[in-house]
Order: sequence, then C-alpha cells, then structure tokens
Amino acid sequence: MATDVAVLNHAEVGVKDAHAGACCRKGPGYATPLEAMSGPREALIYVTCVYSGTGREKPDYLATVDIDPTSPTYSKVIHRLPVPYIGDELHHSGWNSCSSCHGDPSADRRFLILPSLVSGRIYVIDTKTNPKAPSLHKVVEPEDISQKTGLAYPHTSHCLASGDIMVSCLGDKQGNAAGNGFLLLDSEFNVKGRWEKPGHSPLFGYDFWYQPRHKTMISSSWGAPAAFTKGFNLDDVSNGYYGRHLYVYSWPGGELRQTLDLGETGLLPLEIRFLHDPSKDTGFVGCALTSNMVRFFQTKDGSWSHEVAIAVKPLKVQNWILPEMPGLITDFLISLDDRFLYFVNWLHGDVRQYNIEDPQNPLLTGQVWVGGLLQKGSPIVAEGEDGKTWQFDVPEIKGNRLRGGPQMIQLSLDGKRLYVTNSLFSTWDRQFYPELVEKGSHMLQIDVNTEKGGLEINPNFFVDFAAEPDGPSLAHEMRYPGGDCTSDIWI
Repeated sequence: MATDVAVLNHAEVGVKDAHAGACCRKGPGYATPLEAMSGPREALIYVTCVYSGTGREKPDYLATVDIDPTSPTYSKVIHRLPVPYIGDELHHSGWNSCSSCHGDPSADRRFLILPSLVSGRIYVIDTKTNPKAPSLHKVVEPEDISQKTGLAYPHTSHCLASGDIMVSCLGDKQGNAAGNGFLLLDSEFNVKGRWEKPGHSPLFGYDFWYQPRHKTMISSSWGAPAAFTKGFNLDDVSNGYYGRHLYVYSWPGGELRQTLDLGETGLLPLEIRFLHDPSKDTGFVGCALTSNMVRFFQTKDGSWSHEVAIAVKPLKVQNWILPEMPGLITDFLISLDDRFLYFVNWLHGDVRQYNIEDPQNPLLTGQVWVGGLLQKGSPIVAEGEDGKTWQFDVPEIKGNRLRGGPQMIQLSLDGKRLYVTNSLFSTWDRQFYPELVEKGSHMLQIDVNTEKGGLEINPNFFVDFAAEPDGPSLAHEMRYPGGDCTSDIWI
C-alpha cells in the first residue's frame, strides 16, 4: 500500500454547472435520454476480446465489428487493436467524455478507457482519428496507480462532467478487498488520487452510477480479487470474500452516507443503474448469485431503501456441481426511455425483457434462450416437481450451435436491437463453460419489439470469435462510438 495516498479537494470533481451551456448543444452525446433515442443507427461496435486465461499467449485486443446491415462486412470483425502486454484481462470500458459533458462545447468523446481487471493497467484508445481502426493513445501503468492511491484491479469507468474519469477498483495489488476504492484520472489521463474521502471506502467494489440531481452515487460489490480471480468457490461466500451491500455516497463529496445490506436475497450485487431520467431517485442492481433484480429508491426522509423487484427461481438439476442452479444475473440494462429493463441469466441461458413503466411492478414481456447449461444436448438436465427432466430449445444461428450463456448486453439507442456476448471472466468461463475457452465466444443480435414487448433472435447476425487469427478469443463488453445506455449519464 502506498504511504502517500493522494487526497482530493472534492470541489474539483464536482460538475462544472449542471445546466450551464446546455442550450449550446455542442458537447458530446445528447441533451436528454429521449433525444439520444433519435440518434443515428449504430454502424460500428467495439468489443473487448480476451486471451488472458485461455492458455493462448497473445495480448488481449479491442475488436471493431461492423453492425451496418447494408455493409458487405456486416457482422464481421473488421479491425483488431492488440494491447502491448500479455495477461491484462480487458473487461469493461468507458468514455473520456459522454452526455454528462453535453453542456461543455470543449468536451470531446474521443478516447475509450479500457481498464485491465487483472494486470491493473488502463489503456486509453483513440477512436476518433479512425473510428474503424482505433489506435493506442496512452497506457496508465499499474505501478503509478498503486503508488499514488493503493488501488488495483480497475473495473468500471465513467466520465464526469468536470472532465475527470472515475474508475472503480476492486482491491489493492495483493488482491485484498479492503484496499478497494475509486480512482480519479484527469482529462490527460494522469492519476489524480482517490475520489472517496479517507476512511470512506466500501467493503467491496464493483460497479457504480451517479445521479447528480439527487447528489448521490451508489456502488455495488463483487468480491475480493484474491478470491474471484481463482474461480468461484461457494465457501468463499460464507467466509466473507463476496459482497451483498450497496454503498450510498454523497455526490460529488465522496462521503459514505449509508450502507444497504441486501441480505441473503442480494448476494453478489453486480451491475447497478439508476433510471436514465436524471430527476428519478430509483434504480436497479442485479444480484448474481441469488438471481434477483433489486430495486433501490429514496425514501421520504432522504435515506435509501431496497426491495426485490424480480426473482429468478433456481432450477433443480441433475449432473451438475450443485443440486440447484441459479440463473446468475451477470448483466442488465435499461432502455433510454426507462420503459424496459433487460437482463441475462448466464447459467440458465435466457435473455429477458421487462416493462418497468411501474418500477415497483415489473412485467415480463419477452424472453429468448441463446445458450446456457441446460440446452438440449447438454449432460445437465432440469428436473420438474413431478420428477420429469427437461432442457431448453436453443436455435442454431447460421448453422452454429450456441456456446456458453448470454453475458454482456448492449442496446441500440432506439431500443430496437440488443447485442449479446457470452464471456464473463476467463477463470469463470473455464470453470462453468470450458467449451467457451476452447472454441471462443460469439456475438448475437436480438430484435426487440418496443411497442408491445417481445424478443426475437436475428438469424442473419453471428460474429464468431472462434475464427480469430490468433485463435479463439473471449468477447466481453461492447461500446458504440457515439455512446450508449450503459456509458452515458445525464445531469
């Protein structure tokens, strides 16, 4: 741990003026979430691709995928940017600037931030010079981060209206969760220090989302890197190496104001999102192990509370490591109009759509199976109450049997297309879906009915990462050059 940890004046990381210049419309992104829905159709998508942990001694890379249906290279990888090192484990990504900077005409969405979960490096990628062929702009070295802040295992990156970039880090360089916190980079990607005030770090780190009009940031909790990097061990949950809390911070002050214990119904709360409407004081978090979508909300006295909004029941199974299989909700997102919530069950294999116009009473409106451990042909079977066994029908796409389970998702701005990859984290992929490590990931597209609800797999879209030049790779998070519903925050 560093002896001299940088501490910030929190006035420096506040918003410049939440609404100053908003009328000029010259900053990045869009003035409102609803305006973003009228943005241009996506033509390119950037995908983090991993060789770390696969046994292939090659650097991870950022793939550019053509998703323009009028293009001759539709649903193909058209560019690969390998990073300079081996063993990084590229994971999530974010922008240097997004719709939170829309009121600042000097801001420019140019650089994609790629934190490496295992090595601790943070890559800064120039996507503007040539959007189809991004290039490496800068590397923030883990030694610099650790020396100045004590932080390691960087995960989620969000841009701030101040021009800074904030990155959640899941532990210290020894893999202890107690060392976790929030890293701040300045607009030139220099390490500024920690965002949270001294003594206000959470017990565990993972994802975060801020809602400035309510002066609040809330973060979630995966587990200790020393535990999760070795694979999932159920004993580690009972031994306290995984989280079940949400952490409520003052924004931008960095003071931990409240800790929400989600209890046994909220084990491993991962992705967290507020509703996009910046006036709303409610959001959701996906609790992976217990497979519950938990809604959090502000109460009349100003404190925050929570309730289970959607529960995915575990399935009784045969020929698996446990007698019951959780769905394992590993990613979710909310459409820009706050009408629909989408989530994946990585182990069960389905993608779901819920109408959340009444956030307290979500309604299931769409569901498709795109993989999972229970698809026909698998040795694992589900068992009903009557003792009969069954499996899910999973279609082939362009003659390809679907591997793994749905993991990361990304929604088009207009809400009509959902993109799906299937790698979670290389160590966990190897543990639960060894075929994925052997044969590589794929990427799918699901058509969305935004009027009545409903999901349908696009039979003409299939990106096969089995056929990559350096061998099969694992595909994780996806980003459009112009921003999306999981990168952009409105103030």
